[in-house]
Amino acid sequence: MPVTTRGSDEIERFDVFERVVHWVNAALFGIVMLTAVPLYVGSLAGVFGRRHLVVEIHVWSGIALPITLVLAVVGPWGRGLRADLSRFNRWTRDDINWIRSAAGRVSARVGKFNAGQKLNAAFTGGAVVVMTATGSIMKWFGPFPDSWRTGSTFVHDLLATMIFVVVVGHIAMALTHRPALRSSITGTVSRAWARQNAPAWLDELERDEVLAGPGQPVEVPTS
Repeated sequence: MPVTTRGSDEIERFDVFERVVHWVNAALFGIVMLTAVPLYVGSLAGVFGRRHLVVEIHVWSGIALPITLVLAVVGPWGRGLRADLSRFNRWTRDDINWIRSAAGRVSARVGKFNAGQKLNAAFTGGAVVVMTATGSIMKWFGPFPDSWRTGSTFVHDLLATMIFVVVVGHIAMALTHRPALRSSITGTVSRAWARQNAPAWLDELERDEVLAGPGQPVEVPTS
C-alpha cells in the first residue's frame, strides 16, 4: 500500500502495482481501439491488411482486459487496488456537490477520487464486461440464436462508439491536469495539489500522520 512520511511534500497516491495495472490496461485498450478501426471502417481495411489477423488481435486483447483486472485484484499484490476500487464504489454528498459545482453552484471537499473519476471507473468496468460478453457471442456464435447475435452486434457497436468518446475525453482531461497524469507515472502528488483537489483525502492522511508521530512512515489511506 502507498506510504508517505510526515511533513514530506510528496504524497504517494498510487503504488507501483497500481501504476503497472493502469498502463497495461491502457495499452490493451489502445490495441482494441486501434484494431477496431479497420473492422468498422471498411475503406481502411486495405491499409491494415490481413483482416483475419486484425480480428484475432482485437478479440484476444479484449479478452485479456477482464482477465488482467481480475488477476490484479485477487492476489495479495492488489491490496492498494482493492482499496481504491472500494473508494470508487462509495459515494458521498460531496461527490454530488462536485457534480453540481461544475455549474458553479456549490463547492465540495472530495476524497482521493472525484465524482467524475468514479463515473469513469464505473463506465469502464461495466463496458469491459459487456464488450467481452457481446464480443464473445459475435466470435463464437455457434451456440447462440440469431437474435442474440444480432443484439450483441448492435450493443457492441453502440458501446464501442461510447468508449471512443469516453477514452478521448479521459486523455484530454489527463493532458490538461498534468499533476494527476504525473501521479499515474511516478505515483506521487504534491501536498499542495492534494489540498486543492482531494482535501478530504489529505485530511485522512494528516490525521494518520499525527498519530504516527514525527518522521514516521504512514500508510496513505486508501479505504
